[in-house]
Amino acid sequence: MKDIMGLMKQAQAMQQKLQDAQAELEHVEVEGTAGGGAVTVKVSGKGELKAINIDSSLMNPDEKEILEDLIVAAMNDARGKADRAAQERMAELTKGLPLPPGMKLF
Repeated sequence: MKDIMGLMKQAQAMQQKLQDAQAELEHVEVEGTAGGGAVTVKVSGKGELKAINIDSSLMNPDEKEILEDLIVAAMNDARGKADRAAQERMAELTKGLPLPPGMKLF
């Protein structure tokens, strides 16, 4: 019975650490770029768009599709960085736990 109580305490501690990590990710900002920096976006560690910056040279109505593609590329770049930041944080928290590879906890 002692082992079960100890395991329950460990599970509760891990749950609190996971909640703390999720809260931290809201304050992490990553930047994605495209077009050699002509388009930049900032997103939170959870992928929420925080800001977008578009170089004025791209404000040509004839290049609307290019601008749209660059915005999508910058968002995808930022989202990938946010996902990596979350995975790194989770790896720190779950070090030594017998979790299956690729298991996402949030």
